[in-house]
This record gives sequence, C-alpha cells and structure tokens, in this order.
Amino acid sequence: MPTTYDAVLLVSFGGPEGPDDVLPFLENVLSGKNVPRERMLEVAEHYQRFGGVSPINEQNRQLIAALAVELAEHGPQLPIYWGNRNWQPLLPDTLGRMAEDGVRHALALFTSAFSSYSGCRQYHEDIARAQAEVGTAAPAIDKLRMFFNHPGFIEPQIEAVGDCLSRVPGALRQQALLLCSAHSIPLSMADNCRYVAQLEEASRLVAEGAGHERWEVVYQSRSGPPGQPWLEPDICDRIEQLHAAGELQEVIVLPIGFISDHVEVLFDLDTEAKELCDRLGIAMHRAPTVGTHPRFVRMIRELIVERISDSPEKPALGTLGPSRDVCPDDCCLLPTAAHDSGRPC
Repeated sequence: MPTTYDAVLLVSFGGPEGPDDVLPFLENVLSGKNVPRERMLEVAEHYQRFGGVSPINEQNRQLIAALAVELAEHGPQLPIYWGNRNWQPLLPDTLGRMAEDGVRHALALFTSAFSSYSGCRQYHEDIARAQAEVGTAAPAIDKLRMFFNHPGFIEPQIEAVGDCLSRVPGALRQQALLLCSAHSIPLSMADNCRYVAQLEEASRLVAEGAGHERWEVVYQSRSGPPGQPWLEPDICDRIEQLHAAGELQEVIVLPIGFISDHVEVLFDLDTEAKELCDRLGIAMHRAPTVGTHPRFVRMIRELIVERISDSPEKPALGTLGPSRDVCPDDCCLLPTAAHDSGRPC
C-alpha cells in the first residue's frame, strides 16, 4: 500500500569546506577502518590541491535547488532536507531539525546509484544511529530504490558519451575505448552485493545506447591496506597496459559510479588519469557525471511519485529489472565472520 510522506531527504557522503576541515573530515570517513595513516595524509593532499574544499557539497546544493524547482512545477509538493554521513550538515542534526519542523515520514535519496555496503546499507545504519540520537520524535525514513538502470540515469550518460565520441576524429572513433569508472571496493564486500553486476549492466546500457562497441569497466580510488584484494583493474593500470600493447589512441572516461564531479573524479580522473594519458600521447575525453541534468532530476521526482502511487510504474532498462523498494534485512552486509551469509540487494 502507498505511504504518505511529508518530506524528501538527500543523504550523501559529505566533504570538507575549507583546509581546516580536511583532516577531521577524513578521520570521520576512516573511523574504524583499517586504512594506513599514510594513505589518509595522501588523500588529504588531494583535497588541499582544491583549496581544501570538496565540490560535493555545492553540487548537492545545486541538486536540491533543481529538485525543488521540479517538485514545485510538477509535484508532489514536499520540502527537501539534506544530511551527510561524514561532515556538516550531519544526519543527526538534520533529523533533529526535521523533527522540530514536524516531519514524521520522509523519503530518502542516497547519492549512490549502485548497491553495496558503503553505497547503501551503511547509509541505512547512519540513519538508524541518527534516529536513535534524536529520539522518539525522529522521523521514519524510507529509501528510494537504487537507480543504476533507470532511464533517467542512463540517458544523460548516453548523451555525454555521444558528445565525447563526436570529438574523436572519425577514423579513430570506432576504436576509441570507453572506460566506465567506479569506486573500487574490497572483493569481500563485492561478494555480498550486486555492485559489479549493476556496474556492468549500466555500462553496457550506456555503450549500446551510444552505439559504441568497445568499452570496459575499470575502478579507481582504492584506499585499503596493500594486502587486501580490491576490485580491479585500476583505471591507470589499464591505460598503461593497453598503451603498452599498442591498443589505445583515444579514450573516453565516464565516471559512471558517481553522480557528481567531486574530488575523487577531479583528482583520480581529471588529474592522475589525464596526466598519464598526456604523458603516453593518448587523447582523453572525460564525460561529465549526471549532476543536475534535467532528465536525472526528473528521474528523482519519478522515483518519489512511484513510491506514493497506487499502481506504480518502475522503469528499468536491461535485464536485471528494478531494484527493491525495501532492502532485505541481510542484504549488502559488511563482510565479517558474522556476516558471511549476507544476501545481495
């Protein structure tokens, strides 16, 4: 049965908004994780290259503003709140404000299109902790389904890849390689979710929609200890490998695993991968993320309408079908000895 909702909640990762925020932010991110301090300080330098400011916060503000216009023009008429996992506005503060405003039941959009512990289940845990901190007045929160194969996520990226292909000289266009890049995660985490299958499906849908046959999924931004296996290949390693084999002259990089051009996109792709391509004499074309593309913003409204409809349509491209509205209790579990039986979401 459809549920009545009185607000929308954007749930995101968070990022520093000045040089003094960088280390406290990263300490929040890495709390309880087995990541060497040297790696944390290395990542801190990535942020400092951009003035200690992560673009993710401003990009979230822009997305909220665009969604507010979309809801005002087409409905439903719902206020939008924003809470982060790792930096202001933090989820407990946001849920507290929602409680003060009389919000009782909200729909949450997670800024991740793909199912995994860190991209989905951990946000559920963050919300539960924030609700416990706020107390009995805290609003109930339901999550909008994952949208990795929704037309509103795929179509803007088909458009972006097509724009990049149009900039490749005609004689080289067919052989240009489309690299669909996403955040790497530990293999043990990947085994407990459908992250890889969803990435492969979304990438295939974009490549086919753009009419391009040469594509691969690659990964970036790994942060774990050296001995822990993570998803591969790393985008830079793959570029070097293909260059050594004489198989790469033009590359299109699509950050399909991200919805906005934040620091991991700007550093790992626009800085490291671009510098590598320049050194090797490879022409690199970087496609934008969906950001505030009108079709993506409209998709968010469609997902909201879907959840309040008596007879919802659930558009999903490809073969995997739409994601669940409600995650099973044991989906995408954090890989530990106690959680080895986790069911993929």
